Amino acid sequence: MSIAMTGGGTGGHLAIIKAVKEQLKKEKLIYIGSTKGQDKQWFEADEEFGAKYFLSTQGVVNQGMFGKVKSLWMMFKATKTAVGLLKKHNVRVVFSVGGFSSAPTAFAAKILGIPLVIHEQNAALGSLNKLLKPYAASFISSYLKESPVKAYPVKEIFFENARIRKHVKTIIFLGGSQGAKAINALALRMAPQLHKKGIKIIHQAGEKHRKDVQEAYKSLGIEAEVFGFTTQLAEYMTEADLAIARAGASTLWELSATALPALFIPYPYAASDHQYYNAQFLVEKKLAWVMRENQIDVISVLALLDEDMEVKSRGLMQMIQKNGSKKIAELLSAF
Repeated sequence: MSIAMTGGGTGGHLAIIKAVKEQLKKEKLIYIGSTKGQDKQWFEADEEFGAKYFLSTQGVVNQGMFGKVKSLWMMFKATKTAVGLLKKHNVRVVFSVGGFSSAPTAFAAKILGIPLVIHEQNAALGSLNKLLKPYAASFISSYLKESPVKAYPVKEIFFENARIRKHVKTIIFLGGSQGAKAINALALRMAPQLHKKGIKIIHQAGEKHRKDVQEAYKSLGIEAEVFGFTTQLAEYMTEADLAIARAGASTLWELSATALPALFIPYPYAASDHQYYNAQFLVEKKLAWVMRENQIDVISVLALLDEDMEVKSRGLMQMIQKNGSKKIAELLSAF
């Protein structure tokens, strides 16, 4: 018997599958994803899966009438295929992380009476996860008290590098590997004041914006460590005393694990405004700040530099437990 893993489209979803899969070395695993999104990039060459399938699907949300009809028809055909795949591989439990990629396999699991375990990354439930939550054998969310696993799957290095911050000597701007124009602009507006205060700048500008941002710092006569994609994010976070970042789930919990206080500037077009609600989860506990992109106020942001970071830093250490991926893997193996 085997375990089927499904879902994706975006790196945030797929990172969960990768983290949990690495804790399931003794299990037979198959992956069922989509031809769209990043699924193939992540797992097409991954030999830890005994079999990989990429079905023709696309999202239903934010489509016009014709697009919705087309998406639903593709979903129907893909669900029929997924039913056959689950039977073929004698699947005993399906692990879904949401996103349109997961829909056919999740529906197939319910058709066949196979237990469905769902992981929701965000504070605001995704459309599909909200629909399937009542039918799930287990529903995992770090934001819900009733979740069977509270720990978010974060790499051990973020915990190992955790330290208590007190004063801001280094600031990190995190726009993700794609970059965030609003965060890039804010960083450059703040740069002269940061330079005057002797605060070091680390800036993830995104690959496509990296050169322009480097040139902008150069024209200001300011030194800054600018990068796009990196595998050294944990080390950069460790060095920083304050982060200004988007509020994707992985970023939020990685910052928490390393005890790095943050001002979150949520991506305004995220589905169900989930980045804002992710940030609010920490803001309500007085462990972070949040500012809408259209309400960015440089004076207010600069004022944060004089805050004592220690209370927030210590509080963040209590927010996340270790071994999230291991605990999820153990739950799946129990079926």
